[in-house]
Amino acid sequence: MDKNSKIRTIHRWKRISLIEEHLDLPNGKQIVHTTLQHPGAAVILPITSAGKIVMVNQYRPSLKKWLLELPAGTLEAEEDATQCASRELTEETGYIANQLFPLGQVTPLAGFCDEIQYLYVAKDLIKTDNTNCDDDEVIEVVELEIDELEKQIKEGVLTDAKTIACLCKAKLCGYI
Repeated sequence: MDKNSKIRTIHRWKRISLIEEHLDLPNGKQIVHTTLQHPGAAVILPITSAGKIVMVNQYRPSLKKWLLELPAGTLEAEEDATQCASRELTEETGYIANQLFPLGQVTPLAGFCDEIQYLYVAKDLIKTDNTNCDDDEVIEVVELEIDELEKQIKEGVLTDAKTIACLCKAKLCGYI
């Protein structure tokens, strides 16, 4: 670490960095804290005209297993959260949304990561064949009834935090 710098980048991958920095806490204590810096992400709850939820069953290499989750992805440079939501929805599912409703944000890993996830409901969907997954994405698109998703959450089958948060917020706000 440079004498004049309080921040040291340990590792960088795509738009994500692992940093170490010297911080003064509100109680006056000085610490060295490691943070995963993340540009943010959009999470999309696509609802078909039949009322089904468009989900992705995605293989997650970090967990070495498949996860059922809502489409989502990292913001690209010079992209706002709404643009990201629209792009990721099409890339991962092939759907285009004529209506995107913002639901606010969640902070999924505040203990060690600064990522903010921006939540959206997507309606008035048009199905296309224009998927364009990243090289490290293995995705199967599925459509499920909300009752089935809620059952899977209760039974511990559906465990993805961003999906549970977005479904809960959408339900509380009257979208489902």
